[in-house]
Amino acid sequence: MLLTRDKRFYRTFVSLFFPLVLQDVINLSVNLADNIMLGHYTNPAALSGATEVNHIQFLLQCLVGGLGSGITVLGSQYWGQRRTDPIKRLVAFAFAAGVGLALILLAACSLFPHQILTIFNREPDIIREGVTYLSVIKYSYVVFAVTTVLVSALNCVETVKVSFFVSVETLIVNIGLNAVLIPRSGSWGAAMATLISRLGALALVVLYVAFFDKKLRLRLTDLFRYDKTLSWDFVRVSAPMVAVSGLWGCSNALQTVILGNMLPVAVAASSASFTLYSLFKAASQSACNASGIMMAKTVGAGDFGRVKEYTRTFQVLFIVIGVLSACLLYLAKGPVYSYYKLPQETMDLANQFILVMCVCTVGMGYQMPTISGIIRGGGDTRFCLINDLISIWCIVLPVSALAAFVWKWPPVAVVACLNSDQVFKCGAAAVRCNRYHWVKRLTRDEDGVSQAA
Repeated sequence: MLLTRDKRFYRTFVSLFFPLVLQDVINLSVNLADNIMLGHYTNPAALSGATEVNHIQFLLQCLVGGLGSGITVLGSQYWGQRRTDPIKRLVAFAFAAGVGLALILLAACSLFPHQILTIFNREPDIIREGVTYLSVIKYSYVVFAVTTVLVSALNCVETVKVSFFVSVETLIVNIGLNAVLIPRSGSWGAAMATLISRLGALALVVLYVAFFDKKLRLRLTDLFRYDKTLSWDFVRVSAPMVAVSGLWGCSNALQTVILGNMLPVAVAASSASFTLYSLFKAASQSACNASGIMMAKTVGAGDFGRVKEYTRTFQVLFIVIGVLSACLLYLAKGPVYSYYKLPQETMDLANQFILVMCVCTVGMGYQMPTISGIIRGGGDTRFCLINDLISIWCIVLPVSALAAFVWKWPPVAVVACLNSDQVFKCGAAAVRCNRYHWVKRLTRDEDGVSQAA
């Protein structure tokens, strides 16, 4: 049977997927709002400068997101057994690691802002605007890390609606402050609006965890309670995910370097198209998170009989989500681009980029949640790392660099090369997923003995 008849499966998936996708769309809309409003009220250099800085934020997002994924995978397996104390110990370790990473990035951006931005672009006007934006936004890094860890802890016990409401607050506050600050202060105003909105988001999460959460019951003292055995389990499980996320962040930064050193118009065009593309990636990312939670919970509970049944159903849902996302991306480009005040040459190039990204969205809709949701949630956290090392670092980036700097291909062809892995990784995802070698129980019993199965 291709699709499961278990109604609980569909109810659970819908209850997780839609709040998560709305949350991701809203979170990404914060950057989209910055880009659109900077593009509307200021010069192209301000837009490009903010975009370059956001690649630094994206790197932190990837690294801390890897820690969050570790909580989700391992924590959800414990949640399948309705055991919350091990989850609290995992959160404590992730909290320390996430804050540490954020502080390192904050220090680097404070000491070497010009040098870091020069990696992405060498245009003096863009660097000047980027430094202005970075001088404020860097203080949001620790705030972002703490919020991400706490939200991941709530997600692994299937409390996903909180992060949705937090995201709504972030977007509303950010857009409201953008409207006031950007016309007066440009890049500085956009960064300040984002910082304030993220502080508000953290306050809401802390209030919910402290006074309203009835599942995890996390307290401040729990963040400083370390368990050596569980910490090692967390490192073992999450290290490949942090590595994948970090390498993905670096690869996206290198993609910007490749485009930024081709034509000046390509930077602004990629900024407009990539931000919109990221918005519609939210559906795949949310399917990834929802399926990861469900699969980890199923494996953790020892319900191996439903693993194959759920896996087949998930794959059908992923294909449908990918096709719908691509169609919506194509339809959205006109209304969104109409708000930008960019030269016609830039808009034409952005439209070409979006056509490429529509094709990639279909492939991504299947392979991303299959690899990072089903397989990773089921206990195999290494396959994604190996797959990305081969596909991105051994194929995509070298070929794209040759296409840009040696073969002198046009920007749209280079963008196609840079995103081609979203399509060809589908084969590896399908083969690995349907062999079921990835099903692994990662939890320990009350006596600390591994329950590996």
